[in-house]
Parts: sequence; C-alpha cells; structure tokens
Amino acid sequence: MLNAGQFLQHASIRDPFWARIREVVRKEGIPYQWRALNDQIPDAEPSYCMRNFRIAAGQEQGAHAGYVFQDSDVAKWLEGAAYTLRWHPDAELEATVDGAIEQIVAAQQPDGYLDTYYIINGLDKRWTNLKDNHELYCAGHMIEAAVAYYHVTGKRVLLDAMIRYVDYIDSVLGPEEGKLHGYPGHPVIEMALMRLYDITKDPKHLKLAKYFVDQRGQAPLYFKEEDERNHNPFYWKDSYFQYQYYQAGKPVREQADAEGHSVRAMYLYSGMADVARETGDESLAEACRRLWDSTVRRRMYVTGAVGSSEYGEAFTFDYDLPNDTIYGETCAAIGLVFFARRMLSLEAKGEYADVMERALYNGVISGMQLDGRKFFYVNPLEVLPEASYKDHGKRHVKPERQKWFGCACCPPNIIRLVSSIEDYVYSVENDNIFVHLYVGGDLQTQVGGTPVKLNVETEYPWKDDIKLTVDVAQSASFALRLRIPGWCRAYTVKCNGEIVQTTAQEGYISLDGVWNAGDTVELSLDMPVMLVRANPRVYEDAGKVAVMRGPLVYCLEEADNSRNLHLVSLGDAQSADFEPQWKPDKLGGIVELHSPGVRETDAGWESALYSPDTPLQSEPVSLTWIPYYAWANRALGEMRVWVRR
Repeated sequence: MLNAGQFLQHASIRDPFWARIREVVRKEGIPYQWRALNDQIPDAEPSYCMRNFRIAAGQEQGAHAGYVFQDSDVAKWLEGAAYTLRWHPDAELEATVDGAIEQIVAAQQPDGYLDTYYIINGLDKRWTNLKDNHELYCAGHMIEAAVAYYHVTGKRVLLDAMIRYVDYIDSVLGPEEGKLHGYPGHPVIEMALMRLYDITKDPKHLKLAKYFVDQRGQAPLYFKEEDERNHNPFYWKDSYFQYQYYQAGKPVREQADAEGHSVRAMYLYSGMADVARETGDESLAEACRRLWDSTVRRRMYVTGAVGSSEYGEAFTFDYDLPNDTIYGETCAAIGLVFFARRMLSLEAKGEYADVMERALYNGVISGMQLDGRKFFYVNPLEVLPEASYKDHGKRHVKPERQKWFGCACCPPNIIRLVSSIEDYVYSVENDNIFVHLYVGGDLQTQVGGTPVKLNVETEYPWKDDIKLTVDVAQSASFALRLRIPGWCRAYTVKCNGEIVQTTAQEGYISLDGVWNAGDTVELSLDMPVMLVRANPRVYEDAGKVAVMRGPLVYCLEEADNSRNLHLVSLGDAQSADFEPQWKPDKLGGIVELHSPGVRETDAGWESALYSPDTPLQSEPVSLTWIPYYAWANRALGEMRVWVRR
C-alpha cells in the first residue's frame, strides 16, 4: 500500500480561512497564554506553571502548585510559539521563548531528570507512579517542543536538554534486567520519541518508543504491580474499564475497541502508527486499523469530537453519542487529527484525511473563541444554559468559553496545532505529491531530485474552487494526487483548461505526467447543503438530521433563532431549500445558511404539564444556521446541531 509520506517543513499558508485563525493565535493567543502561564490573567484560574520551574531551579521559594502535569502546559505553548516563528519571524517572541527555555533548563537535574513536581516534592519519589503522575507525559510534550524549536531556529539548548533527559529515562525504563518495566499512564512520549528519532536517527530513541508501545498491557501488568509496591491508589477499581482506562488492560495488538480516556487513546494510537510506519510492523499497523474503525465508525461525533462520557473523559460503547452530556474534549479532537495524519503516513486513504478535515474544521477550532482569549474544554452539540448551571449531570458542559483552566491542556494544544497546520496539508512520497487538505499556500519540495513548487489558491471551505499551479525550472515527471472529500458527490477537473476524466481511488484522483512551469489544475468540488443522518443505532439522533456544507457542520443558535430550539424542526424542508449567504462582517466572515422550518408553540399549555387533548400547534419559521465552530461568540444562549426532521 502506498503511504502518504511524513511531515513536511517547506510549506507555507496563505489562506483566507486559516490566516485569520492563525493571526488570532499569533497576535492574541500566544501572548495571552504566556501571561496565563505566568498567572497574569485577572479573574482566571492561576496556572503556577512557570512559577514551578523557578522554584525547581532554586530561583524562588515555595511549594509545587497545580496539577502533576503542569509542566506540559508550557511545553505545548513553546511548540506553538515555535511553529508561529516558522511562518512569522518575531525577534521579541523568540527572545521570550529563549527566556522560557532558560528557566526550564535551569531546573534540570545533573542526571538529566526534568519534572518540577518531583524536583520540588522529592526526587526519591520519582518513577513510583507512572500510572497517574505524568512524568513521561510531561517529558513527551517537552521533547516535541524541543524538536519544533530546533527545526524552526536551529537552536539546540532545549533539544540537547531533552536528549539528556531521554538518556536518563532509557537508563531507568526498558526491558533489560535491573530496569523498571513500565510505560506511561498518559501516552505522548511515543510520538515524541519518533519525532526525536527523525532528527537524531539514534536507534535508542526508536527502540524506546517501540518498547513503550509493545510493553503496554503485557502480563504481569506493570501498573498493578506498581500500585501494590508503592501503595498507589487505583481510582478506577470500581469502574467498568479498569486498567483499560489507560489503554493498558491488554496488549495493544489485542485491542479492538477505542476504550478508556479518549485523549490517552488518541495519543497512544498515534504513537503506534508512527512506530508501525518506521519499523514496518504489520501486526501493529493492523491494530491501528481496528482501533481507527472503532473510533470513527462507531464512536465519533459528526463534528469529529470523541469521548462521550464525562466519567473518565472516556469512550463508552458503540453508538453512544449523547449531544447534551458529551465530553468531547478539545484535546481529544486534536488527538484524532494526530492519529489521522499518522494513518495517512501508513497508507494513502482519503478516509483518514476526511476525518482529519472534519475534526479540524469543527471539533478543534470550536475550542477557541474567535478572539483567541477564551476556550472550551468540553465541546457539546446541544446546550441549554440553565441546565449547565443547575443540572449536576451537565455541570461540565459550559455554555460559554472560559478564560483559563486549572487543568489547561486544551488552550496550548490548539495553538500548537493551528500554528502547524501546513504539516497536515501535503505530503510527498517518491514521485507522488499528495494534497490532503485544500488550504491556500505553497509547497516547495523535490521529486526525483528536481525542485518543484506547487501553489494553491482557494477560498475553501466557503467556495468550492481550487486552483493549483506548478512551478518547475525544468520538466518533471510526477503524480499529483488530489483528495476528493468523502462529502463530495460530484466534481470536475481541468488540466491547463481542458476537462480531464478521472476516477478517485482510495479517495484520491491521480494526475500523472510530465509537468512544466505554469501548468495548472482546476478542481471544483460541488458543495451543496447536505442533510446528514446518523446510524439508526445512535439513539440520541433518531429522527434528526445535522446540516453540513462542505466540511463544515452547522448549528442553530439562540442569537439567531430565539429560545426553545428543541421545538424547532425542519418539517418538509429539503437540502435544496437552504440558501447560503456570505456574511463578511458576521463572526469573522462566514457563509450563513437560511432555511424554512417549523416551530411548535406552547399555546394552550399554560396550566397543564400533561394533557391528552391539548392540541399541538406550530407555525412556519425561517431558520438561520451558522458554522458550529463559531457558536458561543455572541450572547449567552441555546445551541443545537441535531434537529428533528
């Protein structure tokens, strides 16, 4: 099976949709989050993150504060800042990053260890609770930050510090006699080690990543032994998922369903796919495919959100996808993007890019306010604000984004993904150039030793036309492989103005031939409004539809449609009855949809709660639909994705 290559470093983004979001991240999100990490946001939960590093370095006095994984917040911020510097050099930001790295490295211990929780609370306690205390998780995120900053700036201070830390980790953990045979309770270091290996080519880094994947869930179960040896609590002893909360209830090659904590699952599966690609391990690749199928065919929301239960932030069972009590953590949707991109690196199948696109345009960017200063942890598909405040079972569902969180994993996760979106758009494998996502910008690469530049112009996702222009110094033979999205039912392709007849294979059309400077490809993807049904086994969505146009999921919001959205239905309206309208001054610029609908009224029910003979009355209404990602950017109010038919 042809794979779709690895991440690229020579792509740029000039895209109206993503440029706005990225500029918000650069101008607002990154400085705002830096202030949050330094406890400078009034009326927001304190982070304590940078304070912990100063205490660990002996620069301040005090106790560790915040969660055991607090170090990871600044690691993700560093990664996001590094990627921003790749496409917008900024001496002031770079100096801030260098200063942050100086503070972090100052806390590193002589043996290479770097984790403020244990440096402050006692190094004798380290490695005693791999299950819950996130040492390897924090290390993984810091490795990823170091790799990103090295790629962008060439600076090695943090990279060398993390290589020393990995050397120390390798001396403590592994299959050899005398080492702890453990692995992370929260995966991410697997992905990180593979990215480090791409730089160093040190077999130790690949071996350690593979060990963490292979050892997970093996008998005797390390986490159980660790709990008994160190008297650690087991928070999930009365749960249905037990150690599968950590995806450790069985070896990874025996796992068939997406289970347990959803972010842990996505990060683990991503690392598994990385190791499978690099080692050619087909049994591991097949496990990734099974877990992919479980996730996206039976346990994923229409927005690309995953993790349906607040209890354990976890998956539950097939087709259990409640809209109002969903968890749908932003980090889990981001993790799904990671997983999808890495499955593309295993094999070029459009379904992986379809899911990557679905999550990016819906479940990921919904997690950040349009101004970059507030965030969702939970991303619901149905909200009644009063229920969020008064129903204990919905207390986790916030009707408006928050300034910050004590557990602030999601905000910096968004900025590192949005700032690196170019790494998800293209890939190159041998003489194939893949275009996975339609984002305006340039790709500079080589095919058969010949430099090739590919320019993409589009106003996607609002418009359906994409123009690609080839720039080569001399004729070059290669294949352009263009994804035809799964939502697209009809398309046309023109090469140099002439219509080309071609059929998609595995979700991609292939345009093979000899290319010259100035050659163009014009791709038009029909983008009508679609009324999407859920599998009948999704009981929450029976008799309902979701509205989509292109990759975007739409929703009804009280600001446009008044209260009591549960009384609204589409009646007999069909997709052809929807009218798209470009609104440049609304919610940052959106295509808004208008459709006829029906609203039931409560006329005659003033004094009755139940009645056998009070008639139901309804009236025709005009409905206004906005992209799901843009909800909760105006007045506090109701929101609903799935609507009765």
